[in-house]
Amino acid sequence: MGKKADRTIITVVGKDTVGIIAKVCTYLADNGINVLDISQTIVQGFFNMMMIVDMKDAAKPFGQCAKELEEAGQSIGVAIKCQKEEIFNKMHRI
Repeated sequence: MGKKADRTIITVVGKDTVGIIAKVCTYLADNGINVLDISQTIVQGFFNMMMIVDMKDAAKPFGQCAKELEEAGQSIGVAIKCQKEEIFNKMHRI
C-alpha cells in the first residue's frame, strides 16, 4: 500500500449513467494510478463513489490529474473531486 503522502481520495457524485466507473478507472489506469479501495452506491438514481488511490507512480502531477478528472466528470455529467488524504482527514476530523 502507498505511503500516506501518495494516497488521494477521489469522490464521484451525480446522476447515474452507463460508464462512470469505466471512465474514471480507465483514466487512472492510463496514468499509472493504482486503486487501493473503492466504494460505490446508487440511491434513487444518484451515483456516489469514493476511491482511495495511490499516486506514487502517477504519470502526471496531482494538480493536473485532479483537473483532468474534473473535466472528465463534466463530460459525463458527474462531479469528480480529488483531495490528498492528509487534507481530507484534516477537513473531516470530528
